[in-house]
Amino acid sequence: MTLAPPIDRIAVDGTIVFAEAWLSDLEVETVRTDAVQSFVKQETIFVRIRTAGGVEGVGYSYTIGTGGGAVLSLLRTGLLDVLLGMDANRPEAVWRALFSSTRATTVGLITSLALAAVDTAVWDARCKAAGLPLWVAAGGARPSIPLYDTEGGWLHFTTEELVAQAMESKALGMNGVKIKVGKPRGHEDFDRLAAVRDAVGPGMDIMVDANQSMTAAEAIRRAALFEKLDIFWFEEPLPAEDVAGHRRLAEATSLPVAVGESIYSVGHFREYLQAGAASIVQVDVARVGGITPWLKVAHLAEAFNVSVAPHFLMELHVSLCCAIPNALYLEHIPQLRAVTRSEMIVSDGAGVAPTTPGLGIEWDFDAIDDLRVG
Repeated sequence: MTLAPPIDRIAVDGTIVFAEAWLSDLEVETVRTDAVQSFVKQETIFVRIRTAGGVEGVGYSYTIGTGGGAVLSLLRTGLLDVLLGMDANRPEAVWRALFSSTRATTVGLITSLALAAVDTAVWDARCKAAGLPLWVAAGGARPSIPLYDTEGGWLHFTTEELVAQAMESKALGMNGVKIKVGKPRGHEDFDRLAAVRDAVGPGMDIMVDANQSMTAAEAIRRAALFEKLDIFWFEEPLPAEDVAGHRRLAEATSLPVAVGESIYSVGHFREYLQAGAASIVQVDVARVGGITPWLKVAHLAEAFNVSVAPHFLMELHVSLCCAIPNALYLEHIPQLRAVTRSEMIVSDGAGVAPTTPGLGIEWDFDAIDDLRVG
């Protein structure tokens, strides 16, 4: 009888022998405003690891203007030391070890962003070692995912600008557009949306996003207005911690309620799904702590017969959407063109998953180094 070699011997080449983290600031590609904030800059936190077998993995996470230094400090003063000596072929073990080492600061966004930067680097190395693109290694459900556009729907745009942008998105083959809402009066939001609906016709999806700006009562009132326009989903109407309010809204409207970009743990998603407070899950790979928990959320949503349409980070989410069977849409917001050598492929209104091993993002490290902070 032939005995299998010990697991430790199998994993030698995956042992992480080097890890570093740094911060690079990216300017926003266009002015972005919503009901509560503006996208000031993308503080991009990078992690690079190298294994004993010579495989390199690069991961990242982000903020939209503040907190990046705190994430970087957590990585440098704690998490990277824990990472050394672990096996990049075992992302579950790595993620759990890092999460356990940060018990005093979990669950919270700063820790989730730090975990995500590491976890995406680990998955990058793991996929490269296996010779597989991320979308195949994580499930391989399908090679492409429909796109909807957000860049033409910011709150500061005039109604005429919204209409022009929506028509441009339609001409490019996009399947939907997202419009920011949260004007002082409900009729202001309604009039803007009605103009877009009249322009694009009934065959294009229109999503709306309130960015946590409303009370449950106001969201219920505005949802009644939006129903007349066949809105595809009502996104982040209330503060993310208000599960009960989202449940009240979901019970009061026929509009699907979409949440997730401001939820930072698998357990919080479970609470929403158990309460019937989320019709569409918008889990963000950076904000939930990486690919490892992202996949858990996606499969949890599938168990509740709920679709996934992740927030932002299209260059990474395209692969994750293609990995799972219940992905609905990919949000089109380009933001990495200043630091990459290639762009996500778009074909017939869909994002196409990269076929190269790893995350499939071709970084321009000279450009990234020019934008380093400190």
